Amino acid sequence: MTRMPAPHEPSPTPANLRVLLFTDTLGDVNGVARFIGDIAACARDSGRSLRAVTSTRKRVEPAANIVNLAPGLACPMPRYGELDLVLPPARQMLALAREFAPHVVHVSTPGPVGLVGRWIARRLGVPLAGVYHTDFPAYVDGLFGDEALVWGARAAMTHFYRPFDAVLARSAAYIPRLNAIEVAHERVRLLPAGIRTPVFHPRFRERSPGDEIFRALYVGRVSVEKNLPLLARAWNAAHATLAARGIASELRVVGDGPYRAAIARAINGAHFTGYLHGADLSRAYASSDLFVFPSRTDTLGQAVMEAQASGLAAIVSDEGGPREIVRDGATGLVLAGSDASAWARAIVDLAADPARRTRLGAAGHEAMQRRTIEASFEAFWQTHAMLASPGARVERPADAPAAGVGLAHAGVAQW
Repeated sequence: MTRMPAPHEPSPTPANLRVLLFTDTLGDVNGVARFIGDIAACARDSGRSLRAVTSTRKRVEPAANIVNLAPGLACPMPRYGELDLVLPPARQMLALAREFAPHVVHVSTPGPVGLVGRWIARRLGVPLAGVYHTDFPAYVDGLFGDEALVWGARAAMTHFYRPFDAVLARSAAYIPRLNAIEVAHERVRLLPAGIRTPVFHPRFRERSPGDEIFRALYVGRVSVEKNLPLLARAWNAAHATLAARGIASELRVVGDGPYRAAIARAINGAHFTGYLHGADLSRAYASSDLFVFPSRTDTLGQAVMEAQASGLAAIVSDEGGPREIVRDGATGLVLAGSDASAWARAIVDLAADPARRTRLGAAGHEAMQRRTIEASFEAFWQTHAMLASPGARVERPADAPAAGVGLAHAGVAQW
């Protein structure tokens, strides 16, 4: 259908566009929450009308264009305890949406809040857009290793994204995966990645005089689906080799998650900091010597961008979004995500060659200066403005429930 503006309403333009964003994660520590917080800040700074809505019992940083509505119920997500499953106040969200009168509804997560946002877009008759931030089928595979559950997750994602007018991919690597869940190519948009470059910079480096320990760094969720068992094997081998050569080394792990206790027992020469924020996180990046990120399921790898902006060479997997951020041999290394021996050799080689590390890190820092969050926000905004433009065709396929999909959507439909 084509949405026509009301007689008293001017046609939407990038200047007067109103976007209402729904997210299940905003009070959490992850790349999705940071991205949403960053674009909300960009909207405020540029005078754009974007409002982000969530429902969580966690603390959300107050801001003029961020709304946190108390959930009716909340409990930790199984196997993903850092995230909550909530029952959001759908009617209250609908009232807020009607008052805001968005030209476009954006849904950033396929959870209960996202389901409400999807329902509200239909009720208001406005275009629906979203970002494919998380590869849930791959996460389910990594967490449970059950083919039936993976099939169910893929069916749920197919069902969830079926009525979207546009789905934004964080990397070109994930466009085929969106096609695989029946998001047609013409509905996929590539969203350029961006970070707050002034916050992640080599100038935050702090090392005590005489501190010659080689420090590798991992930042992210401490969970099996991040391919951390491979990192444990690779680091143990590298740590032993470096010790035999007289090179002191340490792996610093920033983050938390269900695999922390197990990896802490399995890995040698590691220091676990838990979550870090603000200046502490900036210093952790810049004060390290190498970034290691073995995940094979990340749609982007925002931490990789932050590390490179901080002047670190990075080693990443050859699967997923991070491989598009690192230029193999120029700003870091792209290695097979299943070859622990290759990772161990690369870590040892770079630990023993500080000049090469410096060269790769400097090139990575320079490359990241073009990837600002402001540029990413402008691309995000222009995509939504195009969706809202008069005469834009909004094709909404039939939305019949898919076999194997849970009852959450059925509940929202009744609201």
